[in-house]
Amino acid sequence: MGARGPLKWSRLFQPRNPLFWMIMALNGLSVVLSWMAQNQSLNTLGWILVSVFLISNALMSMWLGWRLLREEPPGKQDR
Repeated sequence: MGARGPLKWSRLFQPRNPLFWMIMALNGLSVVLSWMAQNQSLNTLGWILVSVFLISNALMSMWLGWRLLREEPPGKQDR
């Protein structure tokens, strides 16, 4: 439990929040990049580029997800 209280996993599903849709888009990009890394014959530079994009994509998704978990939903701040 942090200073703001316990984490609420239900906060991850916020279809009216743009962060939610950014996470969904990054997850879709992750699927495409993973498919490319596994099924395409890439040279060393291509493999490194895809790997860097995969890692940065994962880090950005985790950061956005953490923001969704920690922040109050937009409608609940007014109450």
